[in-house]
Amino acid sequence: MNRNRFIYGLLMVIVMLMGLASRQFFGDIPWVKLYVGDALWALMVFFGFGLLFKRWLTKSVTLAALLFSFTIELSQLYHAPWIDGLRATRLGALVLGFSFVWSDFLCYSLGIALGAFIEWSMSSSKGSSRQNYQRIPRKSLL
Repeated sequence: MNRNRFIYGLLMVIVMLMGLASRQFFGDIPWVKLYVGDALWALMVFFGFGLLFKRWLTKSVTLAALLFSFTIELSQLYHAPWIDGLRATRLGALVLGFSFVWSDFLCYSLGIALGAFIEWSMSSSKGSSRQNYQRIPRKSLL
């Protein structure tokens, strides 16, 4: 796999804006407030790993994004003054979250699965267009 870093950076920014917009404009809808932001956060993490590790296989990016997301969620079980101080900042709250919730594991899994599907769709559409323009050697009749 050889990902285009510009495209993955752009995808990250788009997903970040979608996540912030979901909280700003649809935060009153309970399922959006509880689940959509977490799935979008994990999707952004997937694209972030794709951006950083552009030659990794999709399954490696998927696994790394899952491990990172699950570790962040598990870190929410730990409360010490220094990490709670980080969580008190806007950026710290967006990255680290506040409290452990089991359903976040499902949201992260769905967001990362969506990222893997998007990547698979993008790579398979590239492959099919390349095949259309490849020159196929003809066998000699003799």
